[in-house]
This record gives sequence, structure tokens and C-alpha cells, in this order.
Amino acid sequence: MDTAFVLVNCDLGAEEKVLVELKHIDSVKEVCGTFGAYDVIAKIEDSDRDKVRDTITWNIRKIPHVRSTLTLVGIPGQS
Repeated sequence: MDTAFVLVNCDLGAEEKVLVELKHIDSVKEVCGTFGAYDVIAKIEDSDRDKVRDTITWNIRKIPHVRSTLTLVGIPGQS
């Protein structure tokens, strides 16, 4: 299982809308609003590494009000 954590910056006031949209994406297993440099963190899991990449590129980054993302890819066997 491949895992990635996506840190998301949103337009001011749009955090809740982005959280709701993230929850509707199949590969997104957890989402959490955060304080600090990023507004939301999402945990992505899929057995196919390409599917993880496609989820980030074609689903998460296309959500309205998402300004930027930073992706941290998990190391297999270190969870």
C-alpha cells in the first residue's frame, strides 16, 4: 500500500469547502484541518503508486479554492 500526505493551502475562508471535497475522493483516507503554514492535511492510500499520483494531480489540485499543495510520500515498511 502506497501512502502520501498532502499538505494543502486554501483560499481564506474556503477550508471547510475543501475538506468536504477531499472526503469525497476514494483514495483519501483521512483529512484534518490544521493551524500553521498549511490549512489541511490529507492522507492518501492506494495499492497503485500511479493512482496516488493521479489522485493528487487530477483530483486534489483541481478542487476549487486549493491554492497550493506539498506532498510527502511515505516510506514503505516505516509506518
